[in-house]
Amino acid sequence: MSQFEELDYAQTPLGELILRRRRTTRGSEVFEVKLNGEFLMSSLVNDSEVALAEEALNELDGQDHSVVIGGLGLGHTTAAALAFSTVASLTVIEVLHEVIAWHTNRLVPLAARLVGDPRCAFVHTDFFDWLRLSPEDLHHAILVDIDHTPEHLLADTHRSFYEPAGLTRVRKRLHSGGVFALWSGGDPIPEFISKLESVFDSVEARPLIFQNPLLDIEDTNTIYIARKP
Repeated sequence: MSQFEELDYAQTPLGELILRRRRTTRGSEVFEVKLNGEFLMSSLVNDSEVALAEEALNELDGQDHSVVIGGLGLGHTTAAALAFSTVASLTVIEVLHEVIAWHTNRLVPLAARLVGDPRCAFVHTDFFDWLRLSPEDLHHAILVDIDHTPEHLLADTHRSFYEPAGLTRVRKRLHSGGVFALWSGGDPIPEFISKLESVFDSVEARPLIFQNPLLDIEDTNTIYIARKP
C-alpha cells in the first residue's frame, strides 16, 4: 500500500490546509494538497496546469513579457511559464503564506527551480485585492488558477471576479495584445463564456481531456483564453 507522510499542516483563512507526500509501492513520490478535507491538487495530475501557461504564452508576440499568475499551488503553472525564454518577469500572487513557504523551504519538487530563477517573485497577498490596486501596472499575460471552476469557488468572496465587472478589471491590467487565461475543472461553461465575451474582444474555451490516474477515469479541464487587441 502507499505510505503517506504529512509535510505541513496549517489552519488558514480558507480552512485546514495539508501538504502530504505519498510513497507508492513502486518507490515514486506523489505530492498532494487537501483543503478543508477536500482533495485540491496532486503532482501526479498536472497536464492542465502546464497547459494554462503554454496555451496563454503561445498567444503572445514579441519578447520581454511581464506575466502574473494568480495561485501558486505546487508550482506547475509557474514552472511551465518560466520555460518560456520570452518571459522577462513573473510575479506569482498567493494568498496563503504557507504555500509560499513550501517553495522557499524546498518542501515540494519544483521549489528549487522556481526559487532559483531570478525572473520569478512570490507575492503574499490576495489576487483579487491585487487586481483592484495600481491599475496603471500593466502586464502581457495574467493567468489564474485559484477556484475549482467559475461556479465552484474556494470562497464566496471570489464570486464578483467572474462577473463582467471583475473581468473588466483584468482587461484593464493588460497591455494591448495581452492575454487573460483561466484554469477551470470540468467542461466549458456557456454562461461564463458569455460573460468573457461581454468584456474581451476574442474568447476561446479549450477543453483538455486526459486520463486521471487518481480516479482512473477520463477527465476534462478547461482553459479559457481571452485576448485584448
